[in-house]
Amino acid sequence: MTSAASARLDGDRRRRELAALFDGSPVDVLVVGGGITGAGIALDAASRGLRTVLVDKHDLAFGTSRWSSKLVHGGLRYLASGNVAIAHESAVERGILMTRTAPHLIRRLAQVVPLLPEVSRSSATVVRAGFLAGDVLRRSAGTSVAVLPNSRSIGADAVAAQVPVVQRHGLRGGLMAWDGQLVDDARLVVTVARTAALHGASILTGVAASEVDRTSALLTDGDTGTSTRVRAGVVVNAAGVWAGQVDPRISLRPSRGTHLVFDASTFGGMTSSLTIPIPGERNRFVFALPAPHGRVYVGLTDVATDGPIPDEPRATDDEIEFLLDVVGTAVDPAPTVFDVVGTFAGLRPLLDSRGRTSAATRTADVSRRHAILDDGDGPIGVVGGKLTTYRRMAEHAVDAAVAATRLPVGPCRTASIPLVGAGPIAEPVPERLVTRYGSEAALVAALADTMPDGTAPVADGIDVSVAELAFAVRYEGARTVADLLDRRTRIGLVEADRERAVDAATRVLAEHD
Repeated sequence: MTSAASARLDGDRRRRELAALFDGSPVDVLVVGGGITGAGIALDAASRGLRTVLVDKHDLAFGTSRWSSKLVHGGLRYLASGNVAIAHESAVERGILMTRTAPHLIRRLAQVVPLLPEVSRSSATVVRAGFLAGDVLRRSAGTSVAVLPNSRSIGADAVAAQVPVVQRHGLRGGLMAWDGQLVDDARLVVTVARTAALHGASILTGVAASEVDRTSALLTDGDTGTSTRVRAGVVVNAAGVWAGQVDPRISLRPSRGTHLVFDASTFGGMTSSLTIPIPGERNRFVFALPAPHGRVYVGLTDVATDGPIPDEPRATDDEIEFLLDVVGTAVDPAPTVFDVVGTFAGLRPLLDSRGRTSAATRTADVSRRHAILDDGDGPIGVVGGKLTTYRRMAEHAVDAAVAATRLPVGPCRTASIPLVGAGPIAEPVPERLVTRYGSEAALVAALADTMPDGTAPVADGIDVSVAELAFAVRYEGARTVADLLDRRTRIGLVEADRERAVDAATRVLAEHD
């Protein structure tokens, strides 16, 4: 069986594997949650030979994993706050992603800090020192300058060439550093999950888990309503911000990060990230990031939230105003609320540490280090962390699962396992497809050739083809219009675009499910 077929997530495979599970097929590790953490755990466990099942009530990347800045960070922020271990771990994991496991999904991105009058010379010195420390961090992680160049100072004209809308009055140059940028965070999750499937994991979306304990869960198929209690060697709770609903003993302190979406023309077609210091803050910035589909993302906030966890968090008016105000200090003309074509917000699943620290501690100051919670009684819990270090989080979680089950398996292998699509490009295909699918671009192109409208855009002005939606249904586990438009593609980040693409998505589901 080819790797593409083995990694294929479609309706037939879901029905077949769900039936086997409900009939009592043995399970070593049951993972609850289909975000980047759960997908990473499924890949790690399956690649060690463990019989692995992942379930999610909704879809892959339904929660926080699709609401990030789409950056693969090297940990500079954590270095600035003294968290050297987290910073180094982030830099190492960034290098693994960019050079070994997912080079097809990540590109290097220059980030430019414009030296405007609001940035004092002493502040500029601090930022420059931070960038130099980031260079040391990159080298210590073993990432070469061919992957991520050294930081440097640049002149005012060079700043304007990278970011045409930068405020020119008083601009005395800029500071440039490099980081990694994902083509899309949800696509990374889907790709990790498919790689887990390639190694034998069952990836079952639309399956809810309830009454979860250490070695079992009541699973309910959302399509049929059928429920059964499934037993496993151990259950791992990777439900992110909903982890406390799976295991009430877990207390989280979610933090909302909000982004605004603009048409790229609002920022003059910039080619680099614009990094803007937040007035009155140290080591905090707002970013304007060039993004696919002719967009720019501006973010992000860090606001503590309380109360019920929504399926889809929403940006508040205050957050929108805050982001516009900060961007307005560096961009001319300053964008207004009328330029905003969409917003998105996600909740970071931060471990509640208020029992050990002041309740007034800002969520921006709460450690992003992940935690593996295992008292030997309930399910193993995985909380905290961040997208860049998902692989390391998964490794620690599976180590705990192996210790709990005492199964005779080897150590983690995922640092050297290329994700689906990371292989060489065997034949000429459009670069736009290569950027999104890597070596699997040929599969998308071949599928397009079998369809009368395969290469046609899903709607005028949207650079996603009908064949890409069909590929998402046939290979990537998409089951609904929302799966197609909000996660397999990010068309849904702009509501007007989503409305125009609904008909194409509905038709593709009817023809290819």
